[in-house]
Amino acid sequence: MLKVAITEDDYRVASIHEGFLKHIEDCEVAFKSLTADDTLKKLQGTDVDLILLDTYMPDRLGTDIIEEIKEIKSDIGIIMISAGTDKEIVRDALKKGIFDYIIKPVTLERFVDTVKKFKQFYEEIDKKDEVDQKLLDTYFGRSSTVSNEPDQNTPKGIDPLTLKKVKEILKESKGVTAEEMGRQMGASRTTARRYLEYLISEGECQAELEYGIVGRPERRYYQR
Repeated sequence: MLKVAITEDDYRVASIHEGFLKHIEDCEVAFKSLTADDTLKKLQGTDVDLILLDTYMPDRLGTDIIEEIKEIKSDIGIIMISAGTDKEIVRDALKKGIFDYIIKPVTLERFVDTVKKFKQFYEEIDKKDEVDQKLLDTYFGRSSTVSNEPDQNTPKGIDPLTLKKVKEILKESKGVTAEEMGRQMGASRTTARRYLEYLISEGECQAELEYGIVGRPERRYYQR
């Protein structure tokens, strides 16, 4: 179970991010905090794997407490989620070892992809006695995901790990629409359709028009 802390001075935004986390399996909120000092206090004695850290808080900058966070829990992951685009702030955050930096407003797809990547990386590293180059390439941005399978020559916009999940959902279903696939994979309908149409182009999937009682027909996808 990935335990995530949300540090965000706008409670409405914090609630949105908490909702986004529900799209990720085995993931729960450890705590939410509105200030930097409260975050540091709550980290003491709380089991946290990842912190979603805002930059501009009422008391201090998020970048100014990164080192203090790591003193409390050295192996914690940090993802900055901020409206701040000042290059010095971004550079400071990167130098201090954050996992990723997301600029607000955050989309569900970008949020879920980032947290999943963090979760996958740390799950993979826990399984290994020694770290290999492929895993490090994933962490340092040379690969978009961690996978135990050989690299796939997929086009831009088609992530091999996400594609694997789409195939698994298709295999277990008796046909799905793009909207149903999106819900199950934790992505938008448009993203789901892109993967399904890609599988059709590869001959691994087929689509049939499904006519409902009202409205226009919808494509339902089946594994070949």
